[in-house]
Amino acid sequence: MNYDPANYHGTRVLVTGGLGFIGSNLAHRLVALGAQVTILDALLPQNFGNMNNLDGIQGKVEVVVDDIRNSDAMKRLVVEKDFIFNFAGQVNYIFGMDDPKLDFDISCLGHLTLLEACRQCNPMARLVFSSTRMVYGRLPELPVSENAPLDPLTIYGIHKLTGERYHRLYSLVHHIPAVSLRITNPFGPRQNVRAGKYGIVNWFLTQAMRGETLRIFGEGKQLRDYIYIDDLIEVILRVAMLPGLEGQVYNAGMGRGTIFREMVESVLNAARAGTVEYVEWPANYQSIESGDFVADINLLENAIGYRPATTLSDGLVRTAEFYRKAGILQGGPATPR
Repeated sequence: MNYDPANYHGTRVLVTGGLGFIGSNLAHRLVALGAQVTILDALLPQNFGNMNNLDGIQGKVEVVVDDIRNSDAMKRLVVEKDFIFNFAGQVNYIFGMDDPKLDFDISCLGHLTLLEACRQCNPMARLVFSSTRMVYGRLPELPVSENAPLDPLTIYGIHKLTGERYHRLYSLVHHIPAVSLRITNPFGPRQNVRAGKYGIVNWFLTQAMRGETLRIFGEGKQLRDYIYIDDLIEVILRVAMLPGLEGQVYNAGMGRGTIFREMVESVLNAARAGTVEYVEWPANYQSIESGDFVADINLLENAIGYRPATTLSDGLVRTAEFYRKAGILQGGPATPR
């Protein structure tokens, strides 16, 4: 197993959803490695992709404002790409419950459109799909391995699981080298911080930095697996580059759990401000709350020779510094630059 990030130099890369949190951080890393990066983003209002996320690399990437549901655009964009990082889609499970047909249109038909474009125009492109831990639902035993029962509690989780199955099928039948990652709870710079539904850690951090009160539902005892964005980007780059992973699905998390209220304490320490208030669960949240979750990442570690190492506390300190420099606490953009 030999992974050398320098091998990305000169490669042609497409990042769908590239103006969002994960996609834009990946784009920054790929540009630093010397890749030729094309970003596709539909700039759908509910997903809050933001051009500010490209601050520092604007002239070094091609940006295409279009949609993965556009077959002609996808056929044009996948041609001659060495890597396709497929991060387009809905970014919040609440939206899927409110408008399931739109979620299906984007997160199922959209990914089929992309895969068909690859099958017809570039079946050799190596492809990574961003799935979610929410494909599992509630599970009694931790940590959760990839072989655990799949019983998603939300439309979002169902459609992410469908996306996984599409990518696996096209890998097995059409020999498109696709890998799916079930991402836990990512946090870090460039995530939208308009509301907690886009990422509770970042939302709490910016609230605390403003001296506001963080509202915790219930007793805050639930266990979560938080992964810092730089570690997640390293995982993504490795699974895309290394051979022999085609058609596989991997958990992508830290592999260790943090109690929710302890996460909040780490947030307050990093922010050096803020207070906490415990409140009742909203009725429409508790029914789809998945309970404790910690990912078993042994399969991933064995496959790529890497285990995420950034602690929650260290990642929060780095993120807080990024936000301070971005100026969002002084009225800057909701998605920090």
